Amino acid sequence: MEVSVVVPARNVGQTIGACLDSLLTQSEPRERYEVIVVDDGSTDDTREVVQGYKVTLLDQPHEGPAAARNRGVAASNGQIVLFTDADCVPDENWIEEMVRPFEDPGISGVKGVYRTRQRGIMPRFVQCEYEERYALMARQRWIDFVDTYSAGYRRQIFLTEGGFDTDYPDASVEDQELSFRLAERGYKMVFNPRAIVYHRHPETLRAYFGRKFNIGYWKVRVLQRHPAKAVRDSHTPQTLKAQMGLVLVLLILLVVAPLRWAVWWVAGVITLLFLLSALPFTVRALRSDVLIGLLSPCFLFLRAVALGLGMIKGSWDAAFRKEATS
Repeated sequence: MEVSVVVPARNVGQTIGACLDSLLTQSEPRERYEVIVVDDGSTDDTREVVQGYKVTLLDQPHEGPAAARNRGVAASNGQIVLFTDADCVPDENWIEEMVRPFEDPGISGVKGVYRTRQRGIMPRFVQCEYEERYALMARQRWIDFVDTYSAGYRRQIFLTEGGFDTDYPDASVEDQELSFRLAERGYKMVFNPRAIVYHRHPETLRAYFGRKFNIGYWKVRVLQRHPAKAVRDSHTPQTLKAQMGLVLVLLILLVVAPLRWAVWWVAGVITLLFLLSALPFTVRALRSDVLIGLLSPCFLFLRAVALGLGMIKGSWDAAFRKEATS
């Protein structure tokens, strides 16, 4: 067995069938890879659905996706371990493309990409967000940011370095932390835009806001352990950090002194700076999707608010040593 694909699963009876259908009909010969599903204490029909497929099914009490992935790798037989999520549908050549960079013995990790077939406004904006990040990563020889929706590592390195940090109880940024840790220890990871999985992005503004808040909250823990990544990583646009700072200052001004005329002048300048920072994203989005391009400044503003509030809450809880909750 050369490749092991690990899929954590919790209450995904509605989506995991499509994921497994795709994984079992890959261009890669079936005898070269195994598929391992780790049920993380599901209370729906996830187990029953998975049992209808010729895959390995492992069970654990609910401990979170990080623990589930680690459990899957511990039980795997492949030299290469790949990860995707139960709500993803890998392209037919996904395994082939994920494994290809490992032909270079110096490569320790590989990151693929999201695509979506959704036509709603929110999913289209989310896809534009990912495309901005992919364009950034494509210009770099090595990366330090691998997301588990389309991720691969050499099994021995994964085990030697301790796998995913199980202090993250739910899906958040545990994948960022692992890839940051590996990069800091000198392992080489690459981006392969041909390794594609299809995904259902958040459909509503509320779901999107909650997702970004959650990322911001848990990002505090990541940056405590890897403070240099607050300055730069291979995935995060620098404009996003500027936007978060501008929005934070704007909100403070409007809360502290909303009735002072000078505050409105400053607020106007900050708003202009925010729009200038959003211009590259807006122009790029306009080229592929005019409506999303026109709406993008509003969405970028809400993104900055959600991430910023999440980081404020995460920092508060960290400072007062509260138990983190998602």
